[in-house]
Amino acid sequence: MELRDALRTTGAVRDFTTQHVPDAVLREILDDARFAPSGGNRQAWRVILVENEQRAQLRDIYLEGWHEYVSHVLAGQVPFSPLASDADRAAADAQRSEAEALFDPDGFAESIDRVPVMLVVLADLGSLAATDRDLDRYQLVGGASIYPFVWSILLGAHERGLAGVMTTVLTRNEHAAREVLHVPDDYAIAALLALGYPVKRPTKLKRRRVEEFTTRDTFDGESFGAAPFSPSSIS
Repeated sequence: MELRDALRTTGAVRDFTTQHVPDAVLREILDDARFAPSGGNRQAWRVILVENEQRAQLRDIYLEGWHEYVSHVLAGQVPFSPLASDADRAAADAQRSEAEALFDPDGFAESIDRVPVMLVVLADLGSLAATDRDLDRYQLVGGASIYPFVWSILLGAHERGLAGVMTTVLTRNEHAAREVLHVPDDYAIAALLALGYPVKRPTKLKRRRVEEFTTRDTFDGESFGAAPFSPSSIS
């Protein structure tokens, strides 16, 4: 697969066939993903392949966070927005019963314990160069040393005919998940990945155009539009 095609077609997939994913294939994916960049090349990730009774336990923990997520959506909010007010949170909480009523036994959250491959990616907090640690705002920079690795897993899966999705909902109830997985205190749960052979792969991903999110020099600067034609750009 050409890199450009991979970048444009690796969409989130949550519906998988029952086809088994061989350990050898999964190991190849992780073996390629380990070359992802990370701060100081400290490779602060740790992966847990969840296969046994822990799956059902994580499903129940995940559902708690999922119901909260849906509650925010029903309230017309971005779920767990760092900019949410107390009133926003109260409005979301008021939708909890409605969210739980939408329970679907075949939904992704409700059946996440049945995905072919479940990976939980951890971050070694002692290895993260979190340069925004002391800023008076939501902190996110440390993830730069973890999420390229997660994305590389998804790209590697796509290369081998698999698909998947990264979700962070489990982190909403990290303490409970930590107990199930025996995660030490100096590690954080960065993501849960579900992988498998897709029932259907998305072919038309919708994304904003470059000129909608890129400006010159300042945040309110001139929009960076399509690049002008240049004969040298033709290979």
